[in-house]
Amino acid sequence: MAALAWLSIEQQIRAWLEQFVVGLNLCPFAAPVVSSEGLRIKICDAVDIDTIMQSFLSELDLIQSTLESDIATTLLVIPNALKDFEEYLDVIDLAEELLSEVGLEGVIQLASFHPSYQFADEPAESASHFSNRSPYPLIHFLREEMVASALQNYANPEEIPTRNIKTLQTIGRDTIERRWQLILGNKTT
Repeated sequence: MAALAWLSIEQQIRAWLEQFVVGLNLCPFAAPVVSSEGLRIKICDAVDIDTIMQSFLSELDLIQSTLESDIATTLLVIPNALKDFEEYLDVIDLAEELLSEVGLEGVIQLASFHPSYQFADEPAESASHFSNRSPYPLIHFLREEMVASALQNYANPEEIPTRNIKTLQTIGRDTIERRWQLILGNKTT
């Protein structure tokens, strides 16, 4: 993939993080990491599952063997594959299995984001889906210790998903989609 394409993808991911995740406070812990050098964005241009999973394992190895001060969190962005949400969920299941197999369950936590993310119990038109939507399919690697530390200093963290749904519903689907299009810019996929 050309360097300019990678730059554009990274710019869209950063715009989504800054304007949507942090801007709407969907993750109250994201702002310090998003604005730091500890955020790693790795673009995996693979189209086949085997190569994607090799990239996943490489990133998993990198984050677990690197100091938090160097890499606090990683986003593995997959712009050329996994457009189908169900296929993406299958890959997330495989990633969770691999995480367990390599003994990093409880050390690294995975979060999933996809352009077509849809919660099973929500109507298709619900604004709530945007809490887990991203410009491209991606896997977010989180350090369990960082998550635990952040949660200790946050009152009622179990209310975050409910608060996010309320925020997104208050903003409304039309406004969210307009904001979304601004973030995506010229993205054609």
